[in-house]
Amino acid sequence: MTLTLPDGAVHGRAGAPAGGGPGDGRRPRLRRRTLLRLGFLAPVVVYTAVFFLYPLIRNIQLSFQDFGIQSVYSGQAPYNGLGNYRKLFDDPVFLKSVTNTLVFVALSLLCQFLIGLGLAEFFRHTFPLSGLLRSLLLVPWLLPLVVAGTVFRWMLDTSNGVVNQVLLATHLVSDPVPWLNSPHTAMAGVLICNIWIGVPFNMVILYGGLQAIPAGLYEAAALDGAGRRQQFRHVTLPLLKPVIGVVLTLGLIYTLKVFDVIWVMTKGGPANATHTVTTYGYQLSFGGLSEFGVGAAAGDLLIVVAGLFAVFYLRSLRAETGGR
Repeated sequence: MTLTLPDGAVHGRAGAPAGGGPGDGRRPRLRRRTLLRLGFLAPVVVYTAVFFLYPLIRNIQLSFQDFGIQSVYSGQAPYNGLGNYRKLFDDPVFLKSVTNTLVFVALSLLCQFLIGLGLAEFFRHTFPLSGLLRSLLLVPWLLPLVVAGTVFRWMLDTSNGVVNQVLLATHLVSDPVPWLNSPHTAMAGVLICNIWIGVPFNMVILYGGLQAIPAGLYEAAALDGAGRRQQFRHVTLPLLKPVIGVVLTLGLIYTLKVFDVIWVMTKGGPANATHTVTTYGYQLSFGGLSEFGVGAAAGDLLIVVAGLFAVFYLRSLRAETGGR
């Protein structure tokens, strides 16, 4: 039924303008909302494509090319299949760097976790100045890695380092320890610095997990006759398990790609004693060897390992949240 109003407007039904349905007014709003969403999404897509996808794809492509210093000038880099990967696995220094990486990651994670858990458990009990002390322990985490590495290089210096001065003054050693100058002690020196940097991260996350455990559970366990050790084993550890998984997985991914500390302190030496896959890959490409294709292959292997652990972390996180 068509109605003609006094002002001349024609309506198909009461209150509905003729020549357009109720959805006509919503379409422009829907279009604007879609454009607004695309406007917010576009910077993220562009940023990811430029700074993540392109370098990743270019690195993968480079690992299959014979790209040396001559390619920089000629622009010619022929594809050589898996030649760079075969060259990498035939390189004894790379195999040593893989072993060093396993040692570096395993000992770093173990020490950082145990010290961090001990500190988190210590700070769970409130005492005067506990907040201030907890804040001060975050300083290593806040320092730039280059600064931390430089400070430890000075502290572990053979002749003038404060560590050797203390050891000699307390008669714990008779001669200065060549912390960073000997293949037998260099890894220990680098490990000490990396553990010092990573402990605050472990402490903060584990402390948050401990705070979430209801105090009533400990009271109930105490009423049942459980001592501190049994409470820790049967109450704390089971309830802290998801947090422990997050701490170890993130710590592993971070430790796998540690570069700054090692490069500042030893540059992978002496005698390749502290080279990890990360530092050796960098040296292959930019440390004077100019084997960019082989260095890219080392980087790809590291990306695959870190990616596997990242997928494991995301799957465990999804399982804990019930797939939400």
